[in-house]
Amino acid sequence: MVTGGAGFIGGNFIHYLLDVYSDMQVVCLDALTYAGNIHTLDTVQDNRNFVFYREDITHKDAVEQLFARYHFDAVINFAAETHVDRSIEDPAIFLKTNILGTQVLMDACLKYGTQRFHQVSTDEVYGDLPIDRPDLLFREDTPLKASSPYSASKAAADLLVLSYVRTFGLPATLSRCSNNYGPYQFPEKLIPLMTIQALQDKQLPVYGQGTNVRDWLHVHDHCCALDRIICAGKTGQVYNIGGNNERSNIDVVRTILRTVNKPESLISYVDDRPGHDLRYAIDSTKMKDELGWSPSITFKDGIKRTIQWYVDNEAWWKPLADGGRHGLG
Repeated sequence: MVTGGAGFIGGNFIHYLLDVYSDMQVVCLDALTYAGNIHTLDTVQDNRNFVFYREDITHKDAVEQLFARYHFDAVINFAAETHVDRSIEDPAIFLKTNILGTQVLMDACLKYGTQRFHQVSTDEVYGDLPIDRPDLLFREDTPLKASSPYSASKAAADLLVLSYVRTFGLPATLSRCSNNYGPYQFPEKLIPLMTIQALQDKQLPVYGQGTNVRDWLHVHDHCCALDRIICAGKTGQVYNIGGNNERSNIDVVRTILRTVNKPESLISYVDDRPGHDLRYAIDSTKMKDELGWSPSITFKDGIKRTIQWYVDNEAWWKPLADGGRHGLG
């Protein structure tokens, strides 16, 4: 089971699984909230190894009915509310989906004997790092220090997962990744929003002066890392997944503008958001040493491929673009 499979990373993971494994049945569960797009799965809908269910992970009875029907070997939980700005405006739905939804899934895993539960988390649970200390990186043992209702809800879910491992013996693993980019990303996020705005010759809203730094990970590399963890990761372990591609938000925006041949005069600086984290940077040494994974896609190549995808797939993003949020990172 892949929850949140009509979202950005979950959708890419479903495409990855069906491409790599010819004999794996994938059941996707997604509530199709604003960030879920069923068209992300258009090319796999006719695959005999794929089935989709529209359902919310907080609906216990519906979730257990699927477990009873399929007896999943593994459950990978991508389902989450993820946008920081939205969590500041309305924290309640983040607590419900990200914490209680995770609990519902884990209870079902215990009841039906699922062999692996994997929780997809975020580096934002660590808080942030100073921009002037490039030597500092997030490690798996870095204390949690959430800065927003979104990251606090993910941190709470992480602790809940680890408690289920210790208390109930749930065979679970957990990963925390840096900022993802790639195809099928909802237009409220930094790279798709700026790309789409530039393509339409609209203003590109950048928080503050755009100095906030993020570590960028191509979604395909993330999918490969998750595959390694689910197949070979140790129960109860946390794995950091980073792209080794630190860039300031303004540098990313300027790269997009150069790639699509648009002027920097399109950049519009807006008031910074409350509690905006300064810098994220992941240490992926554990993934490399224990599971033999490291990112393979450079930011230079990955951003070109990503921008080209949005150029070629206006039919996917056009209906969503008007609902995007402004000012990201």
